[in-house]
Amino acid sequence: MIKQEIIDLFKVKPDSKVRLKDHETSWAQTDEFKSAGKKMVKERANEILQKSIEDLAESQELLYADDRYALLIVFQAMDGAGKDGTIKHVMSGVNPQGCQVFSFKKPSAEELDHNFLWRYMKSLPERGRIGIFNRSYYEDVLVVRVHEDVLEQQKLPDGKRGKAFWEARYDDINAFERHLARNGTVVLKFFLHVSKKEQKRRFMDRLERPEKNWKFSLADMKERGYWDDYVDAYEKAISATSTKWAPWYIVPADDKWAMRAIVANIVSTTLSELELKFPEMNDEQRKLLEEARKALEAE
Repeated sequence: MIKQEIIDLFKVKPDSKVRLKDHETSWAQTDEFKSAGKKMVKERANEILQKSIEDLAESQELLYADDRYALLIVFQAMDGAGKDGTIKHVMSGVNPQGCQVFSFKKPSAEELDHNFLWRYMKSLPERGRIGIFNRSYYEDVLVVRVHEDVLEQQKLPDGKRGKAFWEARYDDINAFERHLARNGTVVLKFFLHVSKKEQKRRFMDRLERPEKNWKFSLADMKERGYWDDYVDAYEKAISATSTKWAPWYIVPADDKWAMRAIVANIVSTTLSELELKFPEMNDEQRKLLEEARKALEAE
């Protein structure tokens, strides 16, 4: 498994000021990794990924049987960072009945008639289940902040839309996540940190390979033009909302094998720390089980 000190490299401490340029987008996070070389680090990452997938499958069964906790995993990233692939690989060993994935598109008229958190609340995982948000309520302090004209569609009362407005939204998100944590929902948030150079390479790959043409979106190209604005919005949002009860992890995304291993390990490690257990049988239940065993043996 990944050492705790390595995991701590990705975890954003509460009340810290985030500058994304200070975080690597590649596998070369430490001098130790660099000296080991990419080949060896990649081999080790693949081992960690497979072991984490196995551990996660076991923990999921315990999570369901224990029925006290839920796990909410939030993925946010620039376009092309690999959210879909990460979800597919990390959750490959999980029982589909115990996991749900939601991708949130443009809000409907009904959703716009509620507060910005409402449509996400409806999709929260129940106890015993894993819920994954492929993009999330953070879009309302990211995309909406970059394109403030979207606020006009949210039918908000008249008022200023300056610094205080966004700080109030961060407060709402922190309170929402704290409420979830207090009631048994463990919240993990991952920002998949891809470089602008790597995003360009992946966009070009989608254009040049016929089997990937369908993945290319002109809207993604348009948003690429707002790269610096998104960096600023992410830095502000992560700085304001990485808390003890709902931490952010900034995960290097230029190398998909490294990204997937890191995410899988953090998820499996988090579940293992919950001290999940199978329900204990009382005397009456054990008596009924014994009667059932005898009945089966007598057939």
